[in-house]
Amino acid sequence: MGPASFNENGLKISHQDNYLYRINGAHNNRASVEKTVCLLREKYSNPKIIMDLPGNKIRTVNLGKPIQVKKGQEFTLNASNTNFPDFKKYLEKGQIVYADDSTLMFKVIECNRNQLLFTSFSDGFLKNGKGLHVRGIHSDIPFLFEKDLELINVANELKLEFVGLSFVRNYSDIDLAIKKINNDISILPKVETLSAVKNINTILENVDQILIDRGDLSTDVGLYKVPIFQDYIIKKAKYFNKPVYLATQFLKNMEINPIPTIAEVVDLYNTLTQDVRGIQLSEETAVGKYPQECLDTINQIITENSEGNNDYIQNLISPSKSE
Repeated sequence: MGPASFNENGLKISHQDNYLYRINGAHNNRASVEKTVCLLREKYSNPKIIMDLPGNKIRTVNLGKPIQVKKGQEFTLNASNTNFPDFKKYLEKGQIVYADDSTLMFKVIECNRNQLLFTSFSDGFLKNGKGLHVRGIHSDIPFLFEKDLELINVANELKLEFVGLSFVRNYSDIDLAIKKINNDISILPKVETLSAVKNINTILENVDQILIDRGDLSTDVGLYKVPIFQDYIIKKAKYFNKPVYLATQFLKNMEINPIPTIAEVVDLYNTLTQDVRGIQLSEETAVGKYPQECLDTINQIITENSEGNNDYIQNLISPSKSE
């Protein structure tokens, strides 16, 4: 759910019973969460809502406008423009920062009390609310930030159906959150760190389901290793007989275009035949131009490639004698 999910009359998403309505805690506060939940429950009968906690992901905050970065040039970021004031204590000169799902990359030049100095390896804009990831430093960062605790309280008060746990590293992280979440709320741990993959057996032994966030996972393991890790985690989940959801960039092209690419259609088909319980759309329906068309596309892919439609191809290549 996001700005693109609404219009002047309220919600503009056509409801289906197999939808989960995800509220991204990274871009919402108590007031906006309450408003979205109220709208959903007023319009739909018993919608299933998931509060996705932002987790201990370092993000840009309070940027008046995006920071333009240019390849080979230095730029500064105020320490106050991150959601974790102690971030600078974990940085060292020469470290690489992967920003905005690895679409931007910087090198740490200097950290002082009030500012962080970087050299950019990319051209683009560093926007508000975007992640800043440095591999290897997150094991010592607290699992739940203050905002996570606030949103857990909101989920408890509103009696939501699901809470998503971001940046899980081990089962201890999950257990810490479970103790703060109402028993009747289902927990959806997200596998998006290398630590979580290393601890996947223990995690799957103790949870009911997981979600693989391929975007954040790519920043921790490397973009080109994502297919291998995805396949490994899905097989592990199948071995433990636990449902698995997949997230990130299923219909990226449809953020600005009304139809998907052929590669997206094929990937969605392969995903839907891979024992995956469900998929998560993010920017596509939150801020994209064609949120309803994205949902229609997924439903059409499911319909067009159902088992019964296999007869269509068979009839094309082996027509009956009467034809």
